[in-house]
Amino acid sequence: MSELSLRDRIEEALSTVYDPEIPVNIFELGLIYKIQMMDNQGVHIYMTLTAPACPAAGEIMTEVETKVKAIPGIGEVEVRLTFDPPWDRDMMSEEAKLELGWL
Repeated sequence: MSELSLRDRIEEALSTVYDPEIPVNIFELGLIYKIQMMDNQGVHIYMTLTAPACPAAGEIMTEVETKVKAIPGIGEVEVRLTFDPPWDRDMMSEEAKLELGWL
């Protein structure tokens, strides 16, 4: 089996982070808008939340940063929150919609 790329390992780590109110990981929910690899082994992650007033925002963002930083070969991690565009159910993967019974 070939070694996973750094981006694959980041996506795998993000797939272990859950919004405490929804039983689907944030990657499948479509909350990760962009993963930007920097020249210095740093990573910028642009993400959103299901609602601007999400009470778990700080917890989710901290978990994203912690899990990505734990990946060997990753330097600095910056998590940036954006609501442009606002999240909606269409951003979810087919698997997430099936799991929630929305298909």
